Amino acid sequence: MTDKIYNVLFLCTGNSARSILAEAILNREGAGRFKGYSAGSQPKGEVHPQAIALLRKMNHDTDFARSKNWDEFAAKGAPEMDFVFTVCDNAANEACPVWPGQPMSAHWGLPDPVAVEGSDTEIALAFADTYRMLSRRIPIFCAPPLASIDKLAQETAG
Repeated sequence: MTDKIYNVLFLCTGNSARSILAEAILNREGAGRFKGYSAGSQPKGEVHPQAIALLRKMNHDTDFARSKNWDEFAAKGAPEMDFVFTVCDNAANEACPVWPGQPMSAHWGLPDPVAVEGSDTEIALAFADTYRMLSRRIPIFCAPPLASIDKLAQETAG
């Protein structure tokens, strides 16, 4: 059994909604086992107000939330990532920086709630839908016994 906390980076283009939501959900669901981070290839510079409102409504701390460039996590001294997930199509098709430690990566494509046009209610529903999808996927990711994650990580690195 290991006491290792696995670092997980969620990437998107703007780092204003999906990746921020994923970071918050993972930090709640995976507390003590996983530490979530988020970043973007072309960060908007601010978190979408609807993402902040939804996180607060769902009783998440929002002090962590800031839009940041993925280069921050590829730089010397950055936390070493064990997993990297892209959560939008644009970031999945872009060349990612080289991540120290060769983390496992996957693409979790999600519709962009920021792109939704319509009434305030329609926009809020789009954000809620994204939150719901992540809230179902992230606990499944967190569920395997840590020993099996360690074994998979060793096989991937080897």
